[in-house]
This record gives sequence, structure tokens and C-alpha cells, in this order.
Amino acid sequence: MAGPRRDTRGIVDPASLFTRVRFRRRDPAPALRPYLEHYWLIDWDLSEPYCSHVVPHPSVNVVFERFAGQPDFGEVSGVGLELFTQKLEATGRVCGVQFRPGGFRPFAPGHPVSHWTGRRVPLSDAFPGAADGDTTRVLDEDTDDGRVAALDAFLLEYGPRPDGDAERAMDLVQRIREDREVRRVAAFAAGQGLSVRSLQRLFAAYVGVSPKWVLLRYRIHEALERAADGAETDWAGLAAELGYSDQAHLVRDFTATVGVPPSAYAG
Repeated sequence: MAGPRRDTRGIVDPASLFTRVRFRRRDPAPALRPYLEHYWLIDWDLSEPYCSHVVPHPSVNVVFERFAGQPDFGEVSGVGLELFTQKLEATGRVCGVQFRPGGFRPFAPGHPVSHWTGRRVPLSDAFPGAADGDTTRVLDEDTDDGRVAALDAFLLEYGPRPDGDAERAMDLVQRIREDREVRRVAAFAAGQGLSVRSLQRLFAAYVGVSPKWVLLRYRIHEALERAADGAETDWAGLAAELGYSDQAHLVRDFTATVGVPPSAYAG
């Protein structure tokens, strides 16, 4: 890979967020890159509260968090099914690990990834032996390089364990993400030599959500990215490009996920 992706897919109103926080993405150690999208680092010092909103990716995140007036804490955040909102105020720091869809289980093989879906749990639930000191070691680092090194050390202690099914799941999700011709789960499964049920079982075990959910979520991410780029969007054309039967279905899914219709968001 050439480095962390530079798009803002999933972030609602990224321009507003980036004027209030320092947001960076960094690559992990080479041994971790097949399993991770990137690390993400955020710091803020705000004179008034701000709420950030994210349409989650089909990814598990491990997050180390420091909010003013609260103890440091670390958590595993399973795939989020709904819009994620986080209130930011005063000063704070977050160091996060975004796994590739399918890439988390080699580090925490004790449960199918669907076990974590929609949940936020302490680090020790997934990583036996993890303690508050692990979180503090990451957050106390003064430099980005130091935080990245601390994240690398934490993850390398727990894996990754070789797992061919994880590799296949990551590959299949990447195909869905990149190929705009993938529009029906049944056709996609057949093209990969799998039954729909086998594909669903693989995704439950390694991604945490269904293939259909992944397909729909990447459609919304693309629509959100188009709406945020400042250019006038042909919503009917985009609906057809993304495989919707008509514009109304795109508007319905976008509104249900983001909370406002695309025309209002783009305006």
C-alpha cells in the first residue's frame, strides 16, 4: 500500500471536524499492515463543545481515549450499526486502530466478529491481560511516532495468528468496496464459488455483519463523500451508478443512516 487512505468516507461534515481537531492517519508496522486499514490519531483543545458524527465502516476499532476530567480508558468497538456520535469538549486525545473488515479475528480468535458487533467493551474482553497501563502507555507518548510505536507493540503482543479464512474475508470485502458492478449478494457469491449461506457464515465469523450490509454501507459512504465534495451531485445518476433501482431508494437509505436527506446535507 502507498499509505493510509486520504478520503473522508464515513465522516459527516469533515470540513467542520477538521477545523476543530488535529486528525492524522498513520501506517502500522509492516507485519500488521495486511490486517489494519491504519491508525487514526486525534487531539483537540476546544473553547466550546462539539459533536462529531461518523457513519461507521464495517470495521472493528480498538480505541485508546483521554477526555478531560476522566480516567484514561481503552475499548474494543465492534462494527457500528448506526450513526456514531461523540461529544468533544475541553482537551482530549484519542489513538485508534481501524482494522480491515475481516482483519480483527486473527488478534482475538476467541469469538466470531459478530460477537462484538454494535458493542463497545473494555480491551480486556478481547485481549486477556490488557490493563489500564497499556492505555496510558499509548496516550502518554508525546509524538505521533511514539504513539504509533506503542500501538504496534500492543497489537504485536496479541497476534496476528495466521488464518486463511480471515484473508479470504478481507479479500471479498475489498472486492465489494472497489467493484461498482457488485450489486447483488447472490451473484457475487456465485462468482466467488460460494453459496449465499457460506458467504453469510464467513462474514458473520470474520466481518461481523452480512454481505448485504457491507454492500449498502459502502454505497452510503460513496454518496456521503460525493455530497461533501462541494460539487453539485446528480443524485439520480449516482443512484444508478451505485446499483439502486431509483433515486428514492438512495435518498431513503442515506436519510436513515445520516439523519438528513442528501440534498439537505449537501446544501
